[in-house]
Amino acid sequence: MEDIRRVHTPEFKKKAVLLSYERKNVTDTAKELDIKPKLLSKWRGIYQKYKEGSFPGEGKKRVYYEDAKIYELEKKLAESQLRLEILKVGLKIKPLGKQAIYNFIDQNKKKYPIGIMCQVLGVSTSMYNLRIQHPLSEREIKVCLLKEAITAVFYEFKQYCGCVLIARELCRRGVKISEDQVTFFMKQLGLKRKVKRKYKVTTESKHKLYISPNILNRQFTTDKPSKVWVSDITYLQIEKRFLYLTVIIDLYDRKIVGWNLSSVLSTTATILPAWNMAVHNRKIREGLLFHSDRGSQYANKLFTSTLKEYKCIQSMSGKGSSIDNAVSESFFNSLKRELIYVQKTLLTPKEMRVEIFEYIENWYNKKRRHTALKYKTIEEFNSGI
Repeated sequence: MEDIRRVHTPEFKKKAVLLSYERKNVTDTAKELDIKPKLLSKWRGIYQKYKEGSFPGEGKKRVYYEDAKIYELEKKLAESQLRLEILKVGLKIKPLGKQAIYNFIDQNKKKYPIGIMCQVLGVSTSMYNLRIQHPLSEREIKVCLLKEAITAVFYEFKQYCGCVLIARELCRRGVKISEDQVTFFMKQLGLKRKVKRKYKVTTESKHKLYISPNILNRQFTTDKPSKVWVSDITYLQIEKRFLYLTVIIDLYDRKIVGWNLSSVLSTTATILPAWNMAVHNRKIREGLLFHSDRGSQYANKLFTSTLKEYKCIQSMSGKGSSIDNAVSESFFNSLKRELIYVQKTLLTPKEMRVEIFEYIENWYNKKRRHTALKYKTIEEFNSGI
């Protein structure tokens, strides 16, 4: 009768070898396991050479332990890189909802494994298959499009705007949506308006120069351009030092008609260059009311004589009252929240000048929507839209 050849599993072979090392006797170990000593010695020789790669299983090639370890590490690295690549692309569409994720997976199924995409993007494979087999209803498609529109406007407006501004902007673009709907979808999308920071008063008013009375008296609206201008100065931190931004705002349309960025706080470096820009950009009216805080730059004789030359009336805020110049304070609050505080590192003087120009001339004066103008841009307000 022919002997039946026994088949030993890779696990059995490995355990037999380790047991022989423990017992320190091949013959006794082989007898205990009911195998031939010669066969156990052969397994020991293989294990000494290949270690963990000694017994890969039937049909698989033996590899050296170091090679196997490198192979596994390379495999894990490749998978991690693949997951990172999927995540980078997928993060852009994840806020748009699960259907957008399902569409992304379906469009990229030839490029990436479906299972890995589902894991990385946080959806189940079964729900993906269900959604692809059963397309969305018209209502679901409409909701997806609204979410896409809300997300686009939110990031276009630098994440500062809330539901009211987003609803107004979408309506202007022809998308019918209410403020309540925007609020509901923003919560679903996890979109949160950036929190305002408290404004720090930096005015140096301890001087013996003449202080004008508060003629403006918190009347921040006017019916004509160049009737009332307000001004203020703030500091902006850059590498190793500060720059000082001076602005002049026309209360009629909230436009920054004049501004200047300087490295010192003298009258000739702050308000005078801003004033020259303002009178160049907008025709001045006789009797224009110019309001500011009590800073020495505004009380300086050099500037007060300039106002008299243009037949302007000067007005100054009460002592320590930032509310008396609320429009200028509000602008600086928005500037720092939307531009300065989002910077990850301190800017160089050159970079700061470029950023300030871009913010004032291309964003604030043209694209930003103002609550004081009934959520219109300055250009829309002046064109009567």
